[in-house]
Amino acid sequence: MAKLSQVRYVLFFTQGMSLLGWKRGGLLEREVALYRALRPHLRGVTFVTYGDRRDLPLAAELDGIEVVCNRWGLSPGLYRWRLGWLPGSWKRGQVVFKSNQLRGSDLPLELARRLKKPFIARCGYLPADQAKWSEGVESEVARRAMALERRVFAGADRGIVTTPHMQAILAEDYGIGGDKVRVIPNYVMTDLFRPPVPEGRPPGRLIFVGRLERQKNLHALIEALAGLGTELWLVGAGGLRQELEGRAVELGVACRFFGVLPHCELPALLARATAFILPSFWEGHPKSLLEALASGIPCIGADIPSIRGVIRHRENGLLCGLDSGSIRQTVRELLDQPRLQEELGRRGRAYALENLSLESVVARELEVIGELVHAP
Repeated sequence: MAKLSQVRYVLFFTQGMSLLGWKRGGLLEREVALYRALRPHLRGVTFVTYGDRRDLPLAAELDGIEVVCNRWGLSPGLYRWRLGWLPGSWKRGQVVFKSNQLRGSDLPLELARRLKKPFIARCGYLPADQAKWSEGVESEVARRAMALERRVFAGADRGIVTTPHMQAILAEDYGIGGDKVRVIPNYVMTDLFRPPVPEGRPPGRLIFVGRLERQKNLHALIEALAGLGTELWLVGAGGLRQELEGRAVELGVACRFFGVLPHCELPALLARATAFILPSFWEGHPKSLLEALASGIPCIGADIPSIRGVIRHRENGLLCGLDSGSIRQTVRELLDQPRLQEELGRRGRAYALENLSLESVVARELEVIGELVHAP
């Protein structure tokens, strides 16, 4: 049986994603942190990306993590084919393959079967769950996503999902459960996202971090704030920015749009806000919410399954409905009670330290890897 120190861990990026894509989205440091922490326990870590040669300079910043990318400029189909036959240390010896998300996970599953290596199907959200919300339960997109989920999780040696809600869906819809599917939440860099030195938060400033898309229910948020005298900071990019800017001006809501920012700049913005808000129609296991909790900022989230799995109403945050009236009522309740703000911020930080620290996620990940390499 192999020891962890003999194992190479090979992460396959989401189809189409690259190191450069992570960097441009402000995600590079956040996404790499787990594998930097795993690296000392293993023989090595390899990233298989869909980037071109522009990923290579970024690879030099990853503290010894090996990067396989499309340095030849091949078409996507030919690159996927070449990965199957490309020689390299990332295929030799004791190796565990892992997907970062389900899109593109059929490739590591196929390679794992052919090379007789263990495969972990990991995802931060279930594509079918998202497709059912956006396209409809009976849509072709939802049916294709369900077929992918069934095939990949059934074929994997282990599954990793980020919430008990996702684990329950896999058990109920596909009969895939028991010890095969583990819940390992998204982690937070709790040393970076932490309460600031007390200076007093400004009254009436809300912050949202995420994509400016329909899923996030931002029209209802802006309508909810009309006439409240609050300010809304929005961090992120998306197709609705111009529309949202116009609606804010129309309703007289003070909004500031920051665009995409590097991950390391978010703590300073969170420290300058009264509360964080995420009124989404649908979420997986939202990292922006987890980071806000770790920062000790009071949080408001929509009353949907994935957010209910994080926020316990009036214990470590507040839940609101999806309509503007409910959002408005919840925001007013929080802003009118400074003591409640303080209590929710403190309890949110405690929740993050107990459940979401990088150290605890590393331990759980190593446990799953160890089970696979120690199996007869």
